[in-house]
Amino acid sequence: MKIGNLTLAGKAALAPMAGVTDQPFRELCVSFGAAYVVTEMVSSKGLQFQDRKSGELMAVSQGERPAAIQLFGDDPQIMAAAARKALLHHPDVIDINMGCPAPKVSCTGSGSALMKRPGLCGEIVAAVKQAVDIPVTVKIRKGWDKHSVNAVEVAKICADAGADAIAVHGRTREDMYAPPADWEIIRQVKEAVDVPVIGNGDIFSAEDAVRMLEETGCDLVMVGRGALGNPWIFAQINAYCAPEYRILPPPGLSERMRVMVKHMEALCAYKGEERGMREARKHVGWYLKGMRGAAEFRRRAGTLSAFSDLLTLVQDIYEQNTKEPAFPEENGKARMQ
Repeated sequence: MKIGNLTLAGKAALAPMAGVTDQPFRELCVSFGAAYVVTEMVSSKGLQFQDRKSGELMAVSQGERPAAIQLFGDDPQIMAAAARKALLHHPDVIDINMGCPAPKVSCTGSGSALMKRPGLCGEIVAAVKQAVDIPVTVKIRKGWDKHSVNAVEVAKICADAGADAIAVHGRTREDMYAPPADWEIIRQVKEAVDVPVIGNGDIFSAEDAVRMLEETGCDLVMVGRGALGNPWIFAQINAYCAPEYRILPPPGLSERMRVMVKHMEALCAYKGEERGMREARKHVGWYLKGMRGAAEFRRRAGTLSAFSDLLTLVQDIYEQNTKEPAFPEENGKARMQ
């Protein structure tokens, strides 16, 4: 698949998720085969006022490419200015958020609220496209609610305005994330535009990914919640889609704990131990899903405050699930390799 002049290797991308898809997580997913990643959404108005957090969200490393910086806003010129500022961080793509359902975003006229103003969607794409010399993409939803399903209309307007690819989440803003995603709307968008289409919604396994590709004809699938505590899903999708058709088994306990510790270590290195471990709590809970004693371990994960606390938790998980020590070293707390 190509987005403008950018070639993607693989069949699955990491969806942008606020408070989740930070740089350490994006790098981890790329290491497991994610073909493309998108930053957490960045406020165009925040950039206008030199917001420090917005600048941090746009940091893109060499270990996570190809990567897009996602911007949100409802003013074409402010979005264009934000896109120019984003270029200072050398993204491969600028992505425009037209799908976020969060009230704090949509109530300002941004995110999924743009689905109610198709003409403005086109104006924003055109302004951003004119402002930058890299590919510009958009991420839309099925529509605002069941009475205004207009993804095809919005997609055509955005493509005509210069969008190089369109990601479609098969739910309306009213749906949020609850009902099953409507993949039929993704197929309709794919048939209506001449640019690549990325399908998003309810990809929790390699089988789901292949089924979406076959049923919708989309060019790439975008994995969101299915990647939480499960970066292996990208390797599994790529193997399942390969010509030789391989099925990769789910990771065992040792692999899950090794990657979890590596992920949290990177998080602490990037954000500092205090902040990193606060943010690690939700990630650790996701890694523990389905494990024996998971409920109690997740409760403990919610209180993590130091990296050493995580190592103690991993040790206890090993003892309950395998009766073997996680860390055979003398001090019992050495970093997992």
